[in-house]
Parts: sequence; structure tokens; C-alpha cells
Amino acid sequence: MSRFLLRPIVLTLVFLPLSVGAGMLEEGIEPYEKCALCHGLFGDSSRDKFPKLAGQPQAYLEAQIRDFLSGARSNDGGQMAAVVTELEDNDISLVAQWFSSQANPEPAAQSDAVGEQRFISVGCAVCHVDSQSGEMPRLHAQHASYLAKQMRDFRDGARTVEADGQKLKQLAELSDSDIVSVAHYLSAQPRQNSK
Repeated sequence: MSRFLLRPIVLTLVFLPLSVGAGMLEEGIEPYEKCALCHGLFGDSSRDKFPKLAGQPQAYLEAQIRDFLSGARSNDGGQMAAVVTELEDNDISLVAQWFSSQANPEPAAQSDAVGEQRFISVGCAVCHVDSQSGEMPRLHAQHASYLAKQMRDFRDGARTVEADGQKLKQLAELSDSDIVSVAHYLSAQPRQNSK
């Protein structure tokens, strides 16, 4: 037999176990475990690029997953859009419920008094702290740099405004330094129970 005929057979035999093995790695994994690499198994991510999901409202988390799936949200370079396609439709509520039910993350050590004043003055607390609707994210105890990026993305149009434009109007009042101050203030506040 020619070596050219053997090559496809040998390559198939070499790579077949790898592809079968990859499928076996997925076997028995809970859907929320697919999110753990970035967000942490219990939703308290250690890297500031990835938001802390622990204690967020379940309805909010479900809505964000669905927005990434539909393309309504895409401000992360496409990472989440790719990952959420691995979830079955009935997995979405399971993933959201898992992270929502985890203990709230610990806040950062240092607060920012200027940030507190600006957060209150532009009226963000009405939805993000006072509202119990479950449709808004809890911003407390979140990574400061993640919060600052999201606020800039909303203000500058890189992330679309889901509601009536009120968020854009409020953020338009904040300079880049205001945003950093607000983000540091929020990251140092304990997250309220959102369940």
C-alpha cells in the first residue's frame, strides 16, 4: 500500500481519539460550569474583564444571555456570543438561577466619596439600587474597571441602551474621571440581596 494512501488513515486514527475525548469532557457538566472559566464557578470572577455574576437578579442574567444570543448585545468582542451558543434554551434559566443564588461577592476595600455624590446626583440609584424589579443589574461589589468600561460603552454608543434612553442621558453628564470615581464607589459597596 502506498504511503499516500496510509497518510489519511493514520491521521484519522491519531485525531479520532482527540475529537471523541473532547465530547467526553462535556459529558456530565452542568451548563453553568461552562461559564466558570471566566466568571468563576460561584460567580465571583477574579479577573476584572469578567463581571461578578453572584447575587445578580435571575431575570437580568437570563435577559443578558438572550441578548448575546440574539445579537442585541455585543460589546465584548464576541466572546459571550460564542459561548452562549453552547447552551440549550432550557439551560439559560438554570445558569441564571445558579449564579443568582450564589453568595454576594465581597466589595473592594476603598470607596470614593466623589463617586458617591455623582452616582446619586445623576439618579442611577433609582434603578440599580432601589428597584426590586429584577430587571436591572446590581452594580455594588462589581469590578471597578468593568463598571467603568460598561458606563463608557453606554455613554459613547458602543453598547446599546435597552430602555428608553434615560441611561444614555444620565451617563452623558459624566466625564471619564466621574465614571472612574463612580465605578470605584460602587465596587466598594456591599451588594444587596437581589433574590
